[in-house]
Amino acid sequence: QVQLVESGGGLVQAGGSLRLSCVASGTIFRVNTMAWYRQAPGKQRELVAVISSASSSTNYADSVKGRFTISRDNVKNTLYLQMSSLKSEDTGVYYCNCAPGACYDWGQGTQVTVSS
Repeated sequence: QVQLVESGGGLVQAGGSLRLSCVASGTIFRVNTMAWYRQAPGKQRELVAVISSASSSTNYADSVKGRFTISRDNVKNTLYLQMSSLKSEDTGVYYCNCAPGACYDWGQGTQVTVSS
């Protein structure tokens, strides 16, 4: 059974940084294009960043370009999201899953709260 466990969220002031991690177990992680998604209060879940299976390409939502960096370690079955210059609109619950479209059950996510 595949399990996705996100961590690294927290409360941070605007302009600050956080690094999120997502550990995938029970799957051949390295074959999947993976992504970070987020869901702000009262809004639908949105795609934030995508990385190909071998890290050869990445894509970002316009709202986070230049501020977020997605990466992965296929040996550790771990996906990362380095977030900097955080803004209040980055507040939400962050999840990892496949892209395009989720291919596993969603994990519990990790809460990111940016105070202005």
